Amino acid sequence: MRGGLVAAALPVALLGAACGQDAPSTAPKPSVSASSSDARKVSFADDFETDPFPRWEPITQSAWSWEQTDRSQVFALTKNVPLTEPVRAPFNRNLIRKLTVGDFRLDVDLKSTTRDYPNQSLCLFFGYQDREHMYYAHLGRTSSDTSNQVFIVDGADRKPISAKTTSGTPWDDDWHHARVVRDVESGSIDVYFDDMTTPVMTAVDKTFTWGQVGIGSFDDAGQFDNVVVRGQRAERPPS
Repeated sequence: MRGGLVAAALPVALLGAACGQDAPSTAPKPSVSASSSDARKVSFADDFETDPFPRWEPITQSAWSWEQTDRSQVFALTKNVPLTEPVRAPFNRNLIRKLTVGDFRLDVDLKSTTRDYPNQSLCLFFGYQDREHMYYAHLGRTSSDTSNQVFIVDGADRKPISAKTTSGTPWDDDWHHARVVRDVESGSIDVYFDDMTTPVMTAVDKTFTWGQVGIGSFDDAGQFDNVVVRGQRAERPPS
């Protein structure tokens, strides 16, 4: 059983927002609305203004870079590092260290930096227990049984579990905002993209009631910023 989970320190630019205060005026970028009406406690926040590697655990560290952009400093997936995995699932995963949650809301700003092509995508991971057990939201340019869906990986290759999705995620050269909301008791999973009032994907599944949260993709480059997780911390059960 993992020992006591230590809360990640909130970076300066998000600390005020998480406490319902304005972010410092020196912050050069828009921030996630961590001070919204959602009553869940902020469990983790990262604006990547300081070296993120101590707070994150990428599966392959060499695929990720801490970069300065004209917007701000961001955490970037810069190259594809293929891995041989026991099941088919996105392998360029980057998980928040020392944070396991049950119910949660994840907010993140993200930008695709790869070429435009039908399978262009980025992914958001949750309920992550190990490389063979996880959920992820695949934000793909086109929709199919392997793209632009909510997926479960449960000891076998990924399987779509979406009750609702769209024809595709409208990637361009701009930044976008995504949100994942998970309710363990009902099993609901809602995924939002830019419009925070109507989910672009929904699913209901009760297989995993706890897990880590993360960012990444299968093999496409992208940038991530302003990650905020609100939710109830959960202990890993004894192995």
